[in-house]
Amino acid sequence: MKAIDKLEFRKLDLAGLHILVDWALNEGWNPGPYDAEVYYNTDPDGFYGFFLEGTLIAGGSIVSYHREFGFMGFFIVRPAYRDLGIGRGLWYQRRDKLISRLNKGATIGMDGVLTMQPFYKKGGFEIAYKDIRYKKNGVAFKVDKNIASIKDDDFDKIMAYDKKCFGFERPQFMKQWLQLPNNRTFKYVENNILKGFVIVRKATIGYKICPLFADNEMIAEALYKASLNSVIGMPLYLDIPTINQGALHIVNKYKAAYVFECARMYYGKVPKMEVDKVYGVTTFELG
Repeated sequence: MKAIDKLEFRKLDLAGLHILVDWALNEGWNPGPYDAEVYYNTDPDGFYGFFLEGTLIAGGSIVSYHREFGFMGFFIVRPAYRDLGIGRGLWYQRRDKLISRLNKGATIGMDGVLTMQPFYKKGGFEIAYKDIRYKKNGVAFKVDKNIASIKDDDFDKIMAYDKKCFGFERPQFMKQWLQLPNNRTFKYVENNILKGFVIVRKATIGYKICPLFADNEMIAEALYKASLNSVIGMPLYLDIPTINQGALHIVNKYKAAYVFECARMYYGKVPKMEVDKVYGVTTFELG
């Protein structure tokens, strides 16, 4: 094993981020084929890693949203370098680097897997709620008359709704996210008022809902059915915050299968967001 005292902590370029996505694929995280470009363009300064003699051996995201909110994700160490303290060192350097990139007192979010939650708590993060991933194969449904595809001129309304549910503005991310190749997007509009929307993104295996936001459970269910209808016969994954009882009702009603769980954790104050409208999380990588 090479000495680990020569590790270099530095920013990743797009090629480095593609390496992280490839690692995520090998770990079974099921990323999308177009994720790297969207993530990088959202914050080109938001990805760091450890290099050993010029080779990337560990990395992760430390994305800043206009210095108002940060998000840590994509935390991966190459298998050969695990259990050596490298991951611990990288995680703390990433946390501290992200703090330096944000306004004083700004909150940082992350989604932590069960085994790592005690470690993250030692690093100042507190659990807000559990997130659970569910899977169901797409099946034919009649689509609600109030549902239609999202168009370019819907962008401002979508952004305003997204801010309610995410807590912060993120137009640079969402504009790209809405326009990913091979995805499906749906809005629920009643009396010319936007009452929810969903994005169904192509993953390596099947599709992922990312996000599903809605005024209430009835609207969320209609959008979920439209999503299932759009990917008939293919796996569709949905990450729900368990604090939203309506989201739990929907996955149970449609007999979606449990995949795994993690927890949304925050360093600092919990953001002001309408979590009762969050029926599907956007990503575990960027929030």
